[in-house]
Parts: sequence; C-alpha cells; structure tokens
Amino acid sequence: MHLAARGARLVLVVRDPVRARQTLGRLAPPAGSAGHTVHIADLSVIGEMKRVGAAIAAAEPRIDVLINNAGAVFMGRERTVDGLGATFATNHLPYYVLTLLLLERLRAASAARIVCTASGAHSYGTFDLANLDANGVAGYARSKLENLLFVRRLAQLLGAGTVTVNAHHPGFVATRIAENTSWLWRTAMRVRKAMRGLTPEEGARTLLYLAEAPELAHSTGGYYVRCALTQPALQALSDADALALWRLSAQLTGLDLPPRAA
Repeated sequence: MHLAARGARLVLVVRDPVRARQTLGRLAPPAGSAGHTVHIADLSVIGEMKRVGAAIAAAEPRIDVLINNAGAVFMGRERTVDGLGATFATNHLPYYVLTLLLLERLRAASAARIVCTASGAHSYGTFDLANLDANGVAGYARSKLENLLFVRRLAQLLGAGTVTVNAHHPGFVATRIAENTSWLWRTAMRVRKAMRGLTPEEGARTLLYLAEAPELAHSTGGYYVRCALTQPALQALSDADALALWRLSAQLTGLDLPPRAA
C-alpha cells in the first residue's frame, strides 16, 4: 500500500486469484501509464518459481526493488510435488530462484535493491542440509536462518555493484501465518497475535526502510531490526554454510549466477 501510494508500480506474485483482485482494488494507481500487475503462482513448486520468474523478466525491462517475502509455517512432514519439505521449498527456494531470474532486470536499473524478509527466529535455527524435510517450529527457524545465509552469499557474489541485498526481521506480525496448521497450533497463534501481534503496517516499516532509505544506497549484506543494522546470530555468519546452501540451491533448481558475477 505504502509503495503504491508513493507512485510505485507493483508487480505482485500471489497464489490466490481472489485475494489478488482484492489487493489490486485497494492499491493506488501508479504514477506512469502502466498499471499494477499480478502473476498467479504457487511458489512452493520449483517449476512455478521458474515460470513466473521468466514471465516477469520477459515483461519488465527494469526492476528497481525486488522484495522477497515468505514466511509460511507447515506442520508434520508435508512435502511439495518436488519431494522437498514444504518449509524449505516455500521459505527459501523462491528467494533464490526469483532473484537469479530477475537479476539482469535489477542490473538494468541505475541502482536496485533486493530486500529479503527473514526473522528473529533464525537465532534458534540449526543448519542441516541433510534434512530438508523439517517443518514445524524447527523447520521455520531453519528456513529463516537460510534466508540470512542466502543474503550473505549473494552480497558476496554481487560485490560493490549497483544491486544491493539486505534482510530484515519484521517482528511478530498478525498476518494469516499458521492458519494452515492444526486447530491447537492455529488457536495458540491466534491468541498470541491478538495479545502481541503487530499490524501489517507496523511489520512493514523496516522492509520499506530498506527499500527506500537514501542512506542505504550502498549498504549490502546487512540484517536490520526496527530499521537498525543488527548483528544476527552466530550461525548466520558462516561463509561455509552460506556457500553450501547456495550450491545445494543451484543443484536443486539448475540455476546459478552468470559467470561474470561469480
């Protein structure tokens, strides 16, 4: 809402066509002649990630800001059609796939930013690529750790160029997260949201800061909480783990950075 109100043209990737139409109806029109665009895709499926990434790249000559925002919670041993744990497939892999497929459009801008939503939950996550099926609280925490490791490795590969990448913790936001879980877990989360949950507008403050703040034009590889650069947990600072995650993501998706950026 905020970006559209400031005249930005938005390109959204959503799973539910009904909610997509509702969202478009609430957005202020962009400053230019072209309107906002919606792409429908299930970003837990690698083929869908690739399809929508290619479609956006074909339609958009330039991207100024790419916002990677995923935070689903899955319980039990739910797996995707690709045979991957639903949490890993939904919370990490779309960041990797869409960023790589849209990187040349980001480079086409004079200065572009990639903003990745992580979570303070990364602090109790453990890195274990031998177990990609982890769901529940442990799987969610691991996926948020993977978000930070992804940002770390990508910032190293991009270097001091025209594209920056940073991550943020939005806080505990009262969104629809965990609504797909068991009755007990869903009820517990609803109570917590009612007591302590931030509004979506409050949760978006740091994201918008990373997307817009002039003083961050050349800042990259950081983790921000309440609009302040913050030291993440020790396990998010491992170059070896960041490289291992990157290599596995490349193996699973068949995508990697062009040679000139490596």
